[in-house]
Amino acid sequence: MSQKIKFGTDGWRAIIAEEFTVENVARVSAATGIWLKNKYEKPSVIVGHDCRFAGELFVDTAVRIFLSQGIQVKMSKGFVSTPMISLGANKLNCGVGVIITASHNPPSYNGFKLKAYFGGPLQPELVQEIEDIIPDENAIDFKSISLNDAIKSGQLEIIDLETMYVDHVKANFDLDAIKNSGLNLVYDAMYGAGQSAMKRILPDITFLHCEHNPSFYGQAPEPIAKNLQPLENYIKSKGNVSCALATDGDADRIGLYNGAGEFIDSHHIILLLVHYLAHYKKLTGKVVTAFSTTPRVKKLAAHYNLAHQTTKIGFKEIASIMVVEDVLVGGEESGGIAVKGHIPERDGIWMGLIIWEFMAKSGKTLDELIEEVYQIVGPFKYERNDLHITEDLKQKIITSCKNGEFKSFGEYHVEELKTIDGFKYFFDENRWMMIRPSGTEPVLRTYAEAPTLEEVRKILKIVEETICK
Repeated sequence: MSQKIKFGTDGWRAIIAEEFTVENVARVSAATGIWLKNKYEKPSVIVGHDCRFAGELFVDTAVRIFLSQGIQVKMSKGFVSTPMISLGANKLNCGVGVIITASHNPPSYNGFKLKAYFGGPLQPELVQEIEDIIPDENAIDFKSISLNDAIKSGQLEIIDLETMYVDHVKANFDLDAIKNSGLNLVYDAMYGAGQSAMKRILPDITFLHCEHNPSFYGQAPEPIAKNLQPLENYIKSKGNVSCALATDGDADRIGLYNGAGEFIDSHHIILLLVHYLAHYKKLTGKVVTAFSTTPRVKKLAAHYNLAHQTTKIGFKEIASIMVVEDVLVGGEESGGIAVKGHIPERDGIWMGLIIWEFMAKSGKTLDELIEEVYQIVGPFKYERNDLHITEDLKQKIITSCKNGEFKSFGEYHVEELKTIDGFKYFFDENRWMMIRPSGTEPVLRTYAEAPTLEEVRKILKIVEETICK
């Protein structure tokens, strides 16, 4: 009996050699090809992989499937980031983009992400159309397909997406301002797909974990504080770092540190981007954020007379709005952010460069820029706690949430509950907590915001004790 393949909030992901196999990649690719042929008279696809184990093998499989279906294929030269595939799909007018990546997941995982012609995640309803036609078994003899013959015939083209991306960056940023600013900048690729591009964009900054290591030294390449201890220790040991940027395995998510070695979460990054683009660059547009993001973004948007919209979690929800509306900034708590003037796609490098350009052109430190935002929305701290618990307990907690059983968490009494995507409990205007199961992992996520980090951690501890008893 074949396995049912399901796409989560951001693609299909599974453990390599268990469910993520050549045969299953062939099944998903076959469905993608059938869908493309039904949608386009002259179907085309762009395919690439990040730095994960066996990326080349799985791309080879997908490419051979597409070639057997008579589809025009463009294949990336070497490993690439997800934003590079999205940019390529847009610039080369491909019907769909495919990148073999499990993004920030642990090294044992790989995955299959679908990108749209406009340069962002394929819309959820279209992903569902592809999922619905995945065959139970692969019936295509793809191993007999010759890539060399396809290159000779012109059906297969090898594309240097990294150079395309680097050129795009150079055309959109004042890199000289950053280079001449005197800022001491650090980039941590977490052994991920941003490593080579950043060395070409800003070759004179400090680079950490910018080697090809498919195991990521056993660390999930998610740019959150607990995974970035070597970067934090480096900043504190040096004492002269201005700002540090980290990106995840496929370089679409951002992590950021100030000069003191303190982690700057995505809520603060989104606020900084809105502040820079609206106040300093005088740009306009709607601000769109996922349900788990701080309500202070709405407050800042209102300050600049910008419309604000909240979406379900999953960047594809934000991208779907960016394609049809004028959106200035779209972002989510997990580090995925997009801005006007670029593709409607998360891009950790792009967001980091905006922050560095902001620092360079203003002559201010990251903390000074954050203080400007605090003057408008007030100071706050935030943290997320991922609870690795049994599936039975996870389901029991979610059922309790659905039944409205949690009226308080210790001393914190619930004043309002919102359930757009997960369960967001508001205690007062400065304190909230949220519970939501992961869409791709056996994890229950808890989130909290309060005026101080000590209180945030206190709330998270009380919540864990309350729901896990």
